[in-house]
Amino acid sequence: MNKPKMILFDYGQTLVSEKPFDGIAGTKAVLEKCVANPNNISAEDICLFANKINKDIGRDFGTDSYRIEVHNHSFQNYLYDYFGLTRTVSNLELETVFWDAAAPGKPTKHIEEFLLHLKNENIRTAVISNISFSGKSLENRINSLLPQNDFEFIVATSEYMFRKPHKRIFELAARKAKIALHDIWYCGDNGVCDIDGAKAAGLFPVWYKGALMRHVAPCSECLTINDWRELVELL
Repeated sequence: MNKPKMILFDYGQTLVSEKPFDGIAGTKAVLEKCVANPNNISAEDICLFANKINKDIGRDFGTDSYRIEVHNHSFQNYLYDYFGLTRTVSNLELETVFWDAAAPGKPTKHIEEFLLHLKNENIRTAVISNISFSGKSLENRINSLLPQNDFEFIVATSEYMFRKPHKRIFELAARKAKIALHDIWYCGDNGVCDIDGAKAAGLFPVWYKGALMRHVAPCSECLTINDWRELVELL
């Protein structure tokens, strides 16, 4: 096992532990703070319709079968215009209000300590996240929860079409970093998207299980950890 020149991280349940997603809570916050709602459309009705849209575009949050990302700004444009809701804030502010209410998060245990260790060891770091929220929204959340991070870049799949485990999103990160794939480790919680995807693309996969919400075991061989301090010792 060679020492990495760079470590890439997943976001959700890897860098940050999020509470179970509550779309109704997020939509209620949007209705309260971000839109004019003259027809008193309920959060429940909006969420029910959002679920139908997700099925129409082939997005099933219970599986990892879809490979192309739909940007949340396009999604929310259709959703709120459909109901005749006039937005009073920017797309970025709207999705931030929604996300903060739907899935608040906190740093995973010992991740700040691990990131500091990597910085001291001159091991470069960056992020690839399967996420429909905008890259700016993701960047803002990571920087607010992990303000001491030294990430060179944060890749949100919403901005680049391809979702993990598609190899193209890993290849993009390697080209941005100007580093060979085999010199990169990838840390994530999802056995399919993160571990199998990274392995197939030529990265060294690390399965982080410390904040798992659902256990999807990888098919690929990988290093498995439950606490970031385990990697401190290995490195």
